[in-house]
Amino acid sequence: MAAAEATKKAIDGAALVRRIRLGSGLVLAFFVITHFLNHSLGLISLEAMEQGRLYFMAFWRAKTAMYVLYGALLTHLALGLWSLYKRRPILRVPPWELAQMALGLSIPPILVGHVFDTHFGFTLAGVDDTYAYVLLLLWVERPYGAVLQIALLLTAWLHACIGLHYWLRIRPWYPRAVPALYTIALLLPVLALLGFVQGGLQVIALAETPMWLESYKQTIDYPDAAGWARIRNAAETGQQLFLGGIALALLGRGARRLAGLRRKGASVRYPDGGVCHIAPGTTILEASRIAGRPHASVCGGRGRCSTCRVRIDAGEECLPPPAPEEARVLRRIAAPPKVRLACQAKPAGDVQVTPLLPAAASARDALRAGRESGGREQQVAILFADLRGYTKLSEDRLPFDTVFLLNRYFAETGQAITGAGGRIDKFIGDGVMALFGAEDGADPALACRQALAAARAIGEGLDRLNHALSHELKEPLRLAMGLHVGPAIVGVMGYGPAMALTAIGDAVNTASRLESIAKERDAQLAVSQAVVALAGAKLDAHPLEDVAIRGKREPMPVRLVARAADLPG
Repeated sequence: MAAAEATKKAIDGAALVRRIRLGSGLVLAFFVITHFLNHSLGLISLEAMEQGRLYFMAFWRAKTAMYVLYGALLTHLALGLWSLYKRRPILRVPPWELAQMALGLSIPPILVGHVFDTHFGFTLAGVDDTYAYVLLLLWVERPYGAVLQIALLLTAWLHACIGLHYWLRIRPWYPRAVPALYTIALLLPVLALLGFVQGGLQVIALAETPMWLESYKQTIDYPDAAGWARIRNAAETGQQLFLGGIALALLGRGARRLAGLRRKGASVRYPDGGVCHIAPGTTILEASRIAGRPHASVCGGRGRCSTCRVRIDAGEECLPPPAPEEARVLRRIAAPPKVRLACQAKPAGDVQVTPLLPAAASARDALRAGRESGGREQQVAILFADLRGYTKLSEDRLPFDTVFLLNRYFAETGQAITGAGGRIDKFIGDGVMALFGAEDGADPALACRQALAAARAIGEGLDRLNHALSHELKEPLRLAMGLHVGPAIVGVMGYGPAMALTAIGDAVNTASRLESIAKERDAQLAVSQAVVALAGAKLDAHPLEDVAIRGKREPMPVRLVARAADLPG
């Protein structure tokens, strides 16, 4: 019990760390964006850069903004070292995580020199760190300086973009915004680089005039040898502290590993019989990575996307209750009991788990409800609709005409289904399968009424289509539909991009066979009496037959509707 409580506190702390990392990262990203905008003014002139710098400095060197900026920088840096210490296994994380970590750790050695040349040069040596001063340093005084600055610019921007992308990618609006955001992400650093180069060329040209160079150095209080020594010593101290931090993080990893070997750990078992033995404090997601098992994790194990979720098949008592952050995500996806986020669950004993999403799950999969991905059995109304004789109809038509006609038919059918409250499950050739009441907790009676309304709307849509295309068709389009209600297994099934919510089971097969019966009886709709009874519909005007259904022992009472448009509203 004490171990579980300690684990729960650790998870709460991890959630707080993620929030702080995100907040500090957003502050730094905003600083970089404003800095890039200032750089881009170099495309106009050096004077424009200097003018923009006045506004830039007025904001960022105000006391509050400066404290927030340096606080965010030091916090983000410390959390990066903490991540280097804590993350396990470091070489088996997804490539984008490894790239972001490598980029983040490569920024400080270059950044320290730049910060001490500018702000701390102003503080320690009294230099007026104008744009011309910085460009003079980087393009004239230090031939390698411009190359390092360009490397810093690109590294910081890539690090920020990776972080922002994997933070935003699970937002529903993000896919629509990607083209605009990608344009900005590409255009902003390009303009900044061009402005930086153009400004550097202007300073190089000015520096060729000795009188300007001497006069300008006096104007900005250019550091003397003693001033440069102070700046250089401070910069070297900063770099040594950072490298020492990396060394401490790596030594800490080694010490933690040795300590973990002495303590009794846990094991994580998988459906295929695989087992991973883990040290205390290891999450289920980390266990999968240690074992080299592919495991979905769109957000990188930050407890935001839910794609790493697993079902706990055994050993649930060995896991602490979900922390508030995990509980919030589980509520958002309507997760059933025994479902946990693998990136947050830290077993204190042996557990057996089943990952609920494929390893290749995308950000879109993160938005799907947990009950859907896990599967459930419930009453669903299933409608099949298929064009009759379309193969013969399309034989004399050009491919373009065939596609055009099918899309007109699919548009009428799709609008009828969604307008009635149904869900298009799939298009199969010239047919369609639709589900009604597939949502968790849906009312079967309402689903049946919606399905009958959709069948009527499809019939009306077919009449409109035949009228609109009467001059093109040798004979009217004909339709056959089958409608049934019954228990079905509903869940997200498929593979990769083809994964979608669907239903399987005897009720689905029966609805498909009713569609075939409608064709045999020359009716537009064959609807089971079970649907009619649940919907409370009055279909006495349409013949009722006991129809033999393949695979069923007893005949099924079915209403045969010659024209679906004649169904009562």
